[in-house]
Amino acid sequence: MNLAIRETRSAAAPVIRITPSKGWVDLRLRDLWEYRELLYFLVWRDIKVRYKQTALGAAWAILQPLFTMLIFSIFFGRLAKMPSDGIPYPVFAFTGLAPWTFFANGLSQSSNSLVQNANLLTKVYFPRLALPLATVLSGVVDFALAMVVLGGIMMYYGVRITAAILWLPALLLLALVTALGVGLWLSALNVEYRDVRYTIPFLTQVWLFATPIAYPSSLLPEPWRTLYGLNPMVGVVEGFRWALLGTATAPGWMIVASSLAALLILVTGAYYFRRMECSFADVV
Repeated sequence: MNLAIRETRSAAAPVIRITPSKGWVDLRLRDLWEYRELLYFLVWRDIKVRYKQTALGAAWAILQPLFTMLIFSIFFGRLAKMPSDGIPYPVFAFTGLAPWTFFANGLSQSSNSLVQNANLLTKVYFPRLALPLATVLSGVVDFALAMVVLGGIMMYYGVRITAAILWLPALLLLALVTALGVGLWLSALNVEYRDVRYTIPFLTQVWLFATPIAYPSSLLPEPWRTLYGLNPMVGVVEGFRWALLGTATAPGWMIVASSLAALLILVTGAYYFRRMECSFADVV
């Protein structure tokens, strides 16, 4: 009787077989939901590691965009007399730098997430998408701190908040999608070609000046302004300024172009990531 019971229980037990993916496969996003607790702990780990044994701690999240804003205000605002759509230039610059810093840090850290977690990749099975996603999500804490500082700067200059601020979560999601999409491409490439990590700072620097942070996109006439929105961060930065500062240059079709471009980068990056996933443990 006991033997029969053991055999019945054994037959009813689920069997999970892990096999490498081949070709263009499905994304298996359901696995991310099943491993949501692991994703939570990865995010929490990245947050703790970022501030552990640091002299300034969370102040780094504030100082980085703050010092950049001061430099932009001196060289672009005062010396170059760059227009700022009628907004005080420090507020104008910091409003663009807050989402940009979130994007740049997420891009840099997600691109190196697989290489930095090589020991974890070779020992335990879990959805590899969780690593770059966790690094991008952990940057939300830094973003929240930067937004607190931005609120203080806006109060100092007497900038009033409008109802358009309700669009901020959607605009933050657009920045997150862009950072994750590019991060998926670069993280997969970084496993195969280690010199990719040396190109990331250069790519970020070029992308910074290709985004209207130090200057307004209103300098471009239509239809070039809409085409300029194919850079996803253009829609994010101009959307933040419109939502927070009430600028007259509403994103319009620019935000549509940025959203489509960000979605294309994310989808193609996710499929490329999944296609290369089967070789991560062997190459890394």
